[in-house]
Amino acid sequence: MTKNRVVVTGLGTVSPIGNDVETMWNHLLDGYVGIDHVTKVNPDDFPTKIAAEVKDFNPENYMDKKDARKMDLFTQYAVAASRMAVDDAQLEIDEQLAPRVGVWIGSGIGGMQTYEDQFRNFIEKGQRRVSPFFVPMMIPDMASGQVSIQLGAKGINSCTVTACASGTNSIGDAFKVIERGDADVMITGGAEAPIVNMAFAGFSSSKALTTNEDPKTASRPFDKNRDGFVMGEGAGIVILESLESAQKRGAKIYAEIVGYGSTGDAYHITAPAPEGEGAARAMQQAIDDAGLNGEEVDYINAHGTSTAYNDQYETNAVKTVFKDHAYHLAMSSTKSMTGHLLGAAGGLEAIISILSIKDSIMPPTVNYETPDEECDLDYVVNEARKAEVNVAMSNSLGFGGHNASIVFKKYE
Repeated sequence: MTKNRVVVTGLGTVSPIGNDVETMWNHLLDGYVGIDHVTKVNPDDFPTKIAAEVKDFNPENYMDKKDARKMDLFTQYAVAASRMAVDDAQLEIDEQLAPRVGVWIGSGIGGMQTYEDQFRNFIEKGQRRVSPFFVPMMIPDMASGQVSIQLGAKGINSCTVTACASGTNSIGDAFKVIERGDADVMITGGAEAPIVNMAFAGFSSSKALTTNEDPKTASRPFDKNRDGFVMGEGAGIVILESLESAQKRGAKIYAEIVGYGSTGDAYHITAPAPEGEGAARAMQQAIDDAGLNGEEVDYINAHGTSTAYNDQYETNAVKTVFKDHAYHLAMSSTKSMTGHLLGAAGGLEAIISILSIKDSIMPPTVNYETPDEECDLDYVVNEARKAEVNVAMSNSLGFGGHNASIVFKKYE
């Protein structure tokens, strides 16, 4: 079977470091940290006092006020980022194109704020006060559903829920849809709005969140003194398109997506497999799918959560896959600035990987102060680095043992 080449023609984001791609990217290269004291929950109730919150987001800039009231915040983020990406791609979804435009947007948790609000209504006021929109606002697939409705995309419509790998898996799954010819265009990525009491409590109880109270230095991937991740929120959406479709309409092309790998650890519900065994297989699958050899990879946007096991085992996985080249390629964790967007992380980090190729620059891992002997690779510490990036990989690893890697290449 002939495989269609697939390219990236549009980008859109809502993030803790900017509610459009240009602002986000400039802040990232400047080392700007979007983490601050948490406002969406009462910090006095939790051991963690900080979060990476989206600021100054107005859903009415992207959708009708009446429609927005029927959406959880994660869905609003998805619709906003998708509109930006479609506009960036200068894509007109008319009646002829609509059946060939699909949507595949992942979310790790879905409408947690909706669940919390409506459960409170149920307990305090009874069943009759639960909103009729409760279920369609809460379920994780509603980001994809509402984007389809708002933009008129009538092709395949799906949602991957693989915890923190959701965004990357969704992009990889959407890539395969176009590659096999089932759609010409896919609106894809991830969305998340988890900064609510129950999610904060759950991650705090599992001791996954940092207890460092300095928001500007708390997220420190690969640093020896890292002590947990910082919860973030937002959405990252890319427009994937068959090369034939993009050329036919004269679209600008950011990069080509060429590889996807997805594996399971079969090990533990939250801890990664020892030495990053599952992550290594996902990376190798993505490289093989791309038809590349490991030495062609210039940059890795790491999952890099700033937790003890993740950073060490992801480092081990990179060494397993790339061998000597592991010490020559560069990798960074932009979660040091954005926090961890959970199911949206892969969407945002795909955009970052694509822009590293386009602009020949690698974003930094900030807050790196104390080397860890277990993490001894080149993490582009503290300052962005100008360098030719022909091939970039983005990794996402999630609770449940989900591992996903995607590979982007400079378009030729």
